Parts: sequence; structure tokens; C-alpha cells
Amino acid sequence: MGPDYLSELATSLADGFLVTLQLIGWTLLFSTILGTLLGAMRVSPIAPLRFVGTSYVNIFRNTPLVVVFLFVVVGLPGVGIGPSFFWRAVISLSLYTAAFVCECIRSGVNTVDPGQAEAARSIGMGFGASLRHVVLPQAFRAIIPPLVSVYIAMAKNTSVAYAFGITEATYQLKALIEDFPGSLWFNFAGIVAGYILIVAVLSAIASGFERRTAVAR
Repeated sequence: MGPDYLSELATSLADGFLVTLQLIGWTLLFSTILGTLLGAMRVSPIAPLRFVGTSYVNIFRNTPLVVVFLFVVVGLPGVGIGPSFFWRAVISLSLYTAAFVCECIRSGVNTVDPGQAEAARSIGMGFGASLRHVVLPQAFRAIIPPLVSVYIAMAKNTSVAYAFGITEATYQLKALIEDFPGSLWFNFAGIVAGYILIVAVLSAIASGFERRTAVAR
């Protein structure tokens, strides 16, 4: 294990996890927005919206992530839409993760006392306003732990992107194993340590939010 290997290991891990963190960041943003919209549709009093939200969840939650990747990576160029492989990976992960975020939102809404929504409507708020200003803020406080579990699973799911040529952390592990087959365990340990660090940061942020919302109550 010479200096050349250590330098290559450090560079590969840094490059790989930079791409992984970008995948996580964009996917977290888009899946949260889409999942929240779908969650609102799932609890909507309008039947067609509930049908659309339910259908989306049933389709994407029961479809393997690799199939979603294939659909987006191969399908989008087929209809004339050709973002880079990175953004196709973000779209795939966001579409898939949004179904699970949606279900967290729905379960959180169900924990809110119905009297809260009735009180909002009694002062003239419509469904959208009461959901946005009264129900969702309380629902988000209730779903922080399960929502973080979804994000942790999403973070690990970014490794699927390697199969489609995205040079994220797992892709770098494959390259390191090919270049330094005698250092397999060090390569593996470096990648595992990186993912553990990402999950620890997500968990710490969630704990911080939980403490803050607990005080707000």
C-alpha cells in the first residue's frame, strides 16, 4: 500500500462521493416537492386527484428501481428528451423516492386531529390553504423519523446509478478494485465509511429538527 495507491484512493473517493452527494441533494429536493404534491392529492376531497396520487404510488412503489432507471435512461431520449446521464439518474431516483415520501406525508396528515382542518375551514380557509398552513406543518413534525428513513434508503439507492455509467462512489469502487485488486478491503472500507458518514449526517440533521419541533410544541 504505497503513496500512489493512497493518493488514488483519496482522489477517487472524493470524486465519487462528490457526485453521490450531488445526486442525493437534487433527489432529496425534487422527491420532497413531488412527494408532497402527491401526498396532497392522496388526501384531497377530489376523487380524480386521489386516483392519480394512489395510482402513482402503486406503480412506482411496486416497480424495481432498476426498471425505473431503464425507463428514464432509455425512454426519455426515445421521445426526444435527452438530459445528461446525471440528470436522468436524478429524475429516476426522484420519481421512485417520491412515492415513499408521498406515503410518509399521507400518514403524517392522518395523525393530525381532524378538528384542526375543521377549525381552519370554519375561518374561511379552503382545502389548499388549510393543508398548507395548518395540516402539513403538523404532519411534517410527526413524520421526521420515517421520512429520514426514506432519505437514507434513497442515499444508498444512488449506487444503482453506477450501472448506468454515473461516476459516483460505487463506480469509483469498481475502478479501484480493477486498478488495485490487492487492496480490496481498503477500497471497500473507504466506500463503506463514506456512506456511513452520509447516513450519520442525515440522522444528525433529523435529530436536530426533532428537538426543535419538540420545543415548538
